[in-house]
Amino acid sequence: MSHLNRDNSRLIARLRRIKGQVEGVERALEADVDCTEVLRQIASIRGAMNGLTNEVFEEHLRSHVVDAADTAAREKGAEEMIQILRSYLK
Repeated sequence: MSHLNRDNSRLIARLRRIKGQVEGVERALEADVDCTEVLRQIASIRGAMNGLTNEVFEEHLRSHVVDAADTAAREKGAEEMIQILRSYLK
C-alpha cells in the first residue's frame, strides 16, 4: 500500500489547483496576454509544483526511511529516493 493514501485527497486538491493554473496559462496564451503576466503565472506553477514535490519527498523519507520497519526496508527506501533525486535533478 502506498504511504500517500492517507494524504491523497490533500495532494489531489493541490494538483487540481496546479491544473487550473496551467489552464490559466493556456487561456492567457490564447488571449495573447502580455508575456510578463504569462511568466508570472508560470513561476507560480513552478512554485506550486516544487511545493507538491517537496511534500511527497518528505513523506517518502519519513515513511520509507526514518520509520522503516527494518534495515532492509530502510535501505530500499533510501535507494528509491536516491534514484528519484537523480532523475529529478537532471
